[in-house]
Amino acid sequence: MTDEDRKPASDEARGVYAVPLVGGASGGGDGESSTTSEFALPEGLAPPRPVAGEAETTSEFVLPDGLDVPQAPGGDAAGSASAFSTPRTYRAPAFTPPSGIPVVSVTKDVPWQDRMRTMLRMPVAERPAPERLQKAAEEGGPAVPRVLDLTLRIGELLLAGGEGAEDVEAAMFAVCRSYGLDRCEPNVTFTLLSISYQPSLVEDPVTASRTVRRRGTDYTRLAAVYGLVDDLSDSETATSLEEAYRRLAEIRRNRHPYPGWALTVAAGLLAGAASVLVGGGLIVFVAAALGAMLGDRLAWLCAGRGLPEFYQFTVAAMPPAAIGVALTLADVDVKASAVVTGGLFALLPGRALVAGVQDGLTGFYITASARLLEVMYFFVGIVVGVLVILYFGVELGAEFNPDAALGTAEPLWQIGASMLLSLTFAVLLQQERSTVLVVTLNGGVAWTVYGAMHNTGGFSPVASTAVAAGLVGLFGQLLSRYRYASALPYTTAAIGPLLPGSATYFGLLSIAQNDMDAGLVSLSKAAALAMAIAIGVNLGSEISRLFLRLPSGSAGGRRAAKRTRGF
Repeated sequence: MTDEDRKPASDEARGVYAVPLVGGASGGGDGESSTTSEFALPEGLAPPRPVAGEAETTSEFVLPDGLDVPQAPGGDAAGSASAFSTPRTYRAPAFTPPSGIPVVSVTKDVPWQDRMRTMLRMPVAERPAPERLQKAAEEGGPAVPRVLDLTLRIGELLLAGGEGAEDVEAAMFAVCRSYGLDRCEPNVTFTLLSISYQPSLVEDPVTASRTVRRRGTDYTRLAAVYGLVDDLSDSETATSLEEAYRRLAEIRRNRHPYPGWALTVAAGLLAGAASVLVGGGLIVFVAAALGAMLGDRLAWLCAGRGLPEFYQFTVAAMPPAAIGVALTLADVDVKASAVVTGGLFALLPGRALVAGVQDGLTGFYITASARLLEVMYFFVGIVVGVLVILYFGVELGAEFNPDAALGTAEPLWQIGASMLLSLTFAVLLQQERSTVLVVTLNGGVAWTVYGAMHNTGGFSPVASTAVAAGLVGLFGQLLSRYRYASALPYTTAAIGPLLPGSATYFGLLSIAQNDMDAGLVSLSKAAALAMAIAIGVNLGSEISRLFLRLPSGSAGGRRAAKRTRGF
């Protein structure tokens, strides 16, 4: 092969042509390489003429020839504006719907919970702007990330305290709105809080989130957080971010209002009062109280060792059942079933059940599913603890009669026991001392209504429980509106006398004696009573909102809580 053969093929042979570069530079003739890519224009085809006054290199989004370049409000060409510039359509005349623009009252003529809940159920574009922004330490307004961080910390305390998801969102929205961040979208799930703020439709949103790692029951702290949110929502006061952070830190550092020994004694008195409700005497009262206090101490020991709550409930359910079995084996003439039933009253997760059903009824299905699943795990833990003891009792020869109905005490004794049960339940929930008396009276009213309907009127226990729980929810909502606080401290302890302890016990006893059909029927009755309590409490709260003056987004009345209606 000669040297001529080793030369590369010409450009024409390889299909590559020289083309003048954009900008007037020619290839090849000025000493530059004439080789470009395969996508170059062939020879003889004129390159596109650049638009006068523009840069030579442009994109396919450039305005074509002959089209007028619109001018931006500042006088610059719209072609040089970014994607986040104000669109031209924003200068179009406003359109008023035939039904009018919804008007929402944001003044403090109703509680802030109702105002924020109403605006949360409205589209973002229809929400009214804040009437008055709070004064911050900075002249230019509060820093958005710090406001979002404060909002998430407040929402974390509320969610950890057992508040419903919709109420947590309303509180978070109230905090953001008090500092002028009206275009906020809070989102609450079982363990995750997030909030997004977008200054306008053409600006990037700012999003923050926070995970709830630890939850506990302290209604005193819950009331303090509600007081802080109420002060922030007051249009007549100005609370800086530093002051809000200081108060929030004090709330977190505050100790529980009741010591540990008081909680143990309250658990014992609660179990004793529950045993009196189902016909127990003095010996049964003492036995149930001792079993509940021993179970509470064992649960505290398990918690200190880091065991999950499932095992804590399992261990706490064993001592009352063991005392009942021991009394039966000793042939003591007492109602051992009342002892076990009283111990179950101190363990049934009524608070989590009410919160879970409330979230489901208000449209927060993910949070409701998680909370109800948590209730199921707690209930299974109680079932395992009691079943283990009952099984060994049956094997040892203890004679239990699942068909024997529990007796009933005198009506005055029942009312007194129900009020004592509500009082001790309020102590276990770490409520403020100022609310204990009110919730005690509310619990007495609930049991009086239940007894009048079921024992005297002959109504079914499910219907009687639902009506009594509805009155508890109604009174609790009215008291919370009067105090500008959460309704949980006024409702949760008051439903204590209505919890299905006896139905749960007889169901477990039937299962321990291999009578699965009767056991499942009794447990189904217990589940029906629990659902009646939760739905009744929520329905009572909703009824109170129907007849009280509330802010409305339209002339048609209060908007529904559900996001969709299925059609």
